[in-house]
Amino acid sequence: MSNPNHAGDPPITHRDQLVDVLASGGKPRGDWRIGTEHEKFGFRLDDLRPPSFEGERGIEALLQGLTRFGWDAVAEHGRTIALLKDGASVTLEPAGQLELSGAPLENIHETCREVGSHLREVKAVADELRLGFLGMGFQPKWRREDMPWMPKGRYRIMRDYMPRVGALGLDMMTRTCTVQVNLDYASEADMVKKFRVSLALQPVATALFADSPFTEGRPNGYLSYRSHIWTDTDADRTGMLDFVFEDGFGFERYVDYLLDVPMYFSYRDGEYVDAAGKSFRDFLAGKLDVLPGTLPTLRDWNDHMTTAFPEVRLKKYLEMRGADGGPWNRLCALPAFWVGLLYDDAALDAAWDLVRDFTLAERHALRDGVPRHALKLPFRGGTVRDLAHEALKIAAAGLARRARHNDKGVDERDFLSPLVEVVEADETPAERKLALFHGPWQGDIDPVFREFAY
Repeated sequence: MSNPNHAGDPPITHRDQLVDVLASGGKPRGDWRIGTEHEKFGFRLDDLRPPSFEGERGIEALLQGLTRFGWDAVAEHGRTIALLKDGASVTLEPAGQLELSGAPLENIHETCREVGSHLREVKAVADELRLGFLGMGFQPKWRREDMPWMPKGRYRIMRDYMPRVGALGLDMMTRTCTVQVNLDYASEADMVKKFRVSLALQPVATALFADSPFTEGRPNGYLSYRSHIWTDTDADRTGMLDFVFEDGFGFERYVDYLLDVPMYFSYRDGEYVDAAGKSFRDFLAGKLDVLPGTLPTLRDWNDHMTTAFPEVRLKKYLEMRGADGGPWNRLCALPAFWVGLLYDDAALDAAWDLVRDFTLAERHALRDGVPRHALKLPFRGGTVRDLAHEALKIAAAGLARRARHNDKGVDERDFLSPLVEVVEADETPAERKLALFHGPWQGDIDPVFREFAY
């Protein structure tokens, strides 16, 4: 992983090979898995500042400390930048946000145990380094200029390119955290149905998980500022992907979309080659000027697929990307929500019935309005809260029919409880923090690091 060698990889010579990559993701139901990823902000306990990469209390020291739990270190130019173990990885976002990319697991009980084990390991090492970790969607205190940069070559390229295509891309890189779940599909038709349902309902997930109301210590006017940031990051690689709802959508159409997404880089011989803004179509024709005469490999294509950032992303599985980061129980609630909706046929049908007549204008109104208003956004004579209530009912029924129980006989519906509480109270996590800020915290953001740390 630290130094992939493309020399032995066969070149891609035809678009059909790219389509085949997505088609190869199809799996029988018995092989469907759940992969949960989450990011979190580190901070120094004494001054609340984000830790640098280097130093005795830096992020690299934290990664090296985690190797005591059986993680294998991954290096780039001799620096530890990631960890691997049993199908899972611990990686770094651009400003040192620590990410767990979980292994593909069979049920949410396993996912939640994995998350809990990871957080305990991180806390054990972080306590020694006098560090803490916070789950929110946006860094609540520090300016962009206060955030460190991790020594990863791809981030240097993205850092230079982002300001050319949007005003908030560097904030996305350095000051946001998310939780997402990756889910399988059986076939192209199954992928299409799941993609449409999850894209239409992604604003509901954004509302339920909204937890980024502060910027530089003050309320920013949003409940999910993280979600708003994506609207001014890079229009070429973000958004609601209206074509997903068009007749004929499938793997080929998504490949054509990806081919039109500008490149960032190619990783060759341990180095990132800057291809920012260039065309993968040119690469496919051997006409990429920074690698003249070179054809891409499947590693190049897999890398390129990760550089599109729509609300739902297709690789060899579907990624749900709409939620702010948060505490332990909400990290388990996100996979419960989407598994309940998408992994049971009756639930998927009911979810499709809920959204199938949404117009393009309505889908965009939900996407554009939820970052500021969350559950209280008006929709069809009601609010997004009504949509969330119905979606949670469908998800709970889907989880009940899945009937995956823990050793105490409790099924996966239990993990929806934090979201049910949000809907019943009609109060998002962001609104709860705002009430604390204007009340007991007396306008001081610092208590959030104490009261909401892992």
